[in-house]
This record gives sequence, C-alpha cells and structure tokens, in this order.
Amino acid sequence: MTEKRITLALLAGGTSGEREVSLKGAEGVMQALDRKKYDVRRYDPAMDLPRLLAEADEIDAAFVLLHGPLGEDGTIQGFLDLLGIPYQGSGVLGSAMAMDKHVAKILYQDAGLVVPPWVTLFRGEEVRPDPIVSKLGLPAVVKPVQQGSSLGMSIPKSSSLLMQGIENAFKYDSRVMVETFIQGREITGGVIGNETLTSLPLVEIRPGEGFDFFTYQAKYQPGATEEICPAPLDEGIAARARQYAVTAHKALHLKGYSRTDMIVDKKGEIYVLETNTIPGMTPTSLFPLAAAAAGLSFSALLDRLIEQALSGQG
Repeated sequence: MTEKRITLALLAGGTSGEREVSLKGAEGVMQALDRKKYDVRRYDPAMDLPRLLAEADEIDAAFVLLHGPLGEDGTIQGFLDLLGIPYQGSGVLGSAMAMDKHVAKILYQDAGLVVPPWVTLFRGEEVRPDPIVSKLGLPAVVKPVQQGSSLGMSIPKSSSLLMQGIENAFKYDSRVMVETFIQGREITGGVIGNETLTSLPLVEIRPGEGFDFFTYQAKYQPGATEEICPAPLDEGIAARARQYAVTAHKALHLKGYSRTDMIVDKKGEIYVLETNTIPGMTPTSLFPLAAAAAGLSFSALLDRLIEQALSGQG
C-alpha cells in the first residue's frame, strides 16, 4: 500500500528586502524535497494569501522560507495558526522577539549571555554623534532593529560616517541600533529540535577581500566568503559557543531550529549578536552546511524539520 504524500505549502517570496534570497532558497528546497513523500504547492505571500486561505483544508503542513518583516517576525506564523496549518520553526512570540534585535539583546542578558553594548535610536528624535561615540567608541556597528541579511548595516569609523550610516539604516526601519564593534572571529551556531535540542557544529565566517563584514553580497555571492565547518576553535571555546546557541534559542522561546551569530574576541570572550529563526536555505547558506557536518543531508534536514512541525515533538 502506497503511503499518502504530505501536502506541503512552501511559502517563499514575500515583500521584504530579502525577497530574492527567499525565492532562491525555495528553488533549492524544491529540488531537495522527495516528491515521493511530498506534494508541494508554492505560495508567494505577496500575492497568494487568498489562495492559501482557500486551500488551507487541503494542506498538511507549511514550510516557511520567508526572511525579514512579514515573514520572519511572527506575522505569517500567526496567519498559519489561524488556519490550523502546522509549520517548521518558531511561533509568533519567539519569531517576534528574535526579529527585534533590541528585545533579543535584553533577553540574552537576562539569560546570562554577553552582548556588545548598544543604544537604540528612534526615527524623528534628535541624534547627536558625540554621546554615542563616547559610550560605544569607534568603529561602531549600525543596523536596523528589524532587518536581516545585513540590509542597512554599516561599520562607520568616524563620526561623520556614523551619521551617514544611521541615516541609511533609517531607510529600512523606524528604529536603528548602534553597538560597540567587537574585533574577533565571527561564528554561528545552529540548533535543531523541539523539546530535545541538538547543537550543530559551529561555522566560522571569513568574509573575503573587499568585505569589511558579512554583507548582503558576501552572504549570497558564491565564493565571496570562506565558511569553515567545524570552526577551528579551541574545544573549550567551541563547547561554550554551542551552549550559548542553545541558551539563546531558549531565551527567545524558539522552536524547531535557529542559528545564532556570535563573535569570539582575542581573549576568548563570546559575544552574542543575533538569532535567526528562519536560517537561509540557499546553496551558500550556513545552517545546511552545519547540518551536513553533523551527518544530515539537505534532504534529510528538510524531512526532519517537517516531521517536527507535524508532530510538535522532536
């Protein structure tokens, strides 16, 4: 007797600045999904929400591959909850808190994690560089509070460039975060599971020449960045970083999977930067790389995430 295929809604595209990354990731997911197991239907929330609503009763689960506002911030998760469609990854609360970098930092600190000092600025208020530089130093890191893929991010090295960076970041969000720049090695730690969490091997990210940091282009241009997995770290530091990824996941009330970005400074101190609740699924993405190092192929990774969504356990 042939086992019934799972009708899977693959949500990709959307309206955020990361639309193209989402669509590219969806192509990779479509190729990796076993068609003997899944009947896959594509939906682009930019135009297909009425169709998703109409077909909701026919769908067993959703795979959300949206990044940024209206996709990774709890919005689409709430819509799926209303429709009674299970999905991989975090729910409304966790998604919203992780997307808000200011809220996430407060929760990290409450959980005992170390974060770079920061200030949060609001559109419309007077911004003067001197108090910011006095508190945080230069260079500093400027980024929108609710964006991903390094959109609107800069690392200004002077007061004038700081103001330019803040002005640019306000194009992406009504709140902008400025934080102390931490010199060190950039790593990322993946976590997978619902009740039982497994930390994946760490990845070290080394942007290539011409990139001051892990920019949008460095993230998605093949060959622009060297990504090493497992990261060549002292095992004591690596073990702490893997635990920090789990701690961050729990602090933000996440589910299913996540990927937490960190910096290790020269003294071995680990600073937590931010957590991604829907890690990228493009050919150059970090979470599939870490999963592969743990013995989980891309296809098997997708199976695992969908199984977790359907069972609510794992």
